[in-house]
Amino acid sequence: MSNSHSSIPSSSVIAVCATESVLQPAAAALATQLQLPFLAANPMAAEETSYALLLTLTPQQLELRQCGPAAPGPVAVQWESGRLAYRQRHTHIKREAIARAVGLKKNWRPDVIDATAGLGRDGFMLAALGCRVRLVERSPVLAALLQDALRRAGDDPELMAWVNTRLSLHSGDSTTYLQHLPSEQQPDVVYLDPMYPHRQKTALVKKEARLLRAVVGDDDDADRLLHAALQSARQRVVVKRPRIAPVLAGLKPSFFLTGSSTRFDVYLRPAFKI
Repeated sequence: MSNSHSSIPSSSVIAVCATESVLQPAAAALATQLQLPFLAANPMAAEETSYALLLTLTPQQLELRQCGPAAPGPVAVQWESGRLAYRQRHTHIKREAIARAVGLKKNWRPDVIDATAGLGRDGFMLAALGCRVRLVERSPVLAALLQDALRRAGDDPELMAWVNTRLSLHSGDSTTYLQHLPSEQQPDVVYLDPMYPHRQKTALVKKEARLLRAVVGDDDDADRLLHAALQSARQRVVVKRPRIAPVLAGLKPSFFLTGSSTRFDVYLRPAFKI
């Protein structure tokens, strides 16, 4: 997510904990790094803590848990298993709208900056399709989840060969990052997926959207980020939007790729150098 307001949640909202005592030193170090409270006791019975969210270190992964008796299950960045892993194994350029949006061709893979990385799904898929992808995430909490996913994927026999060479992570404000890129590091494509109210009805999307919004809020500076992206990208900027949402910053794209629920707005350079 990309908004430039304070990205560290209030200590009354989120704390860090571990499910096992052997993990507590690592969890305590993470809490210090993120400037968040550390709960030494295991508050897995959510009603026993006053925090709304717990960034929880488990033997398997780092995950974000919502507290409360009716809380949904945890959210983690999972690249090595689940739906995204299946999609990655069975994907093809011709099947992926995002591939067409960023301009992938049979013999060419663009260098991409995913400036609103979030949980890293789109960036991961672009890397799986052969792109070198720099994930940029301004929320330290989401960046920690992404870093944990990179660590696990880097140890996975099936993923390590390409994840370690194609995916990297920068934690910080995306607009600032793009504005200060040296010319030799400018990407072919900047990809943006600003936070918006999801219309899909699946429980998974509802859960993840709710937790992400609790951590980072709305991307209220998406127009500003688009302008920075248009200055930085060498070939195009791609913005993922709800199908019926207005364009960002009132700028009409070069063309649209429209699906059943989402739309890719594609701005070709140099027509949009601002």
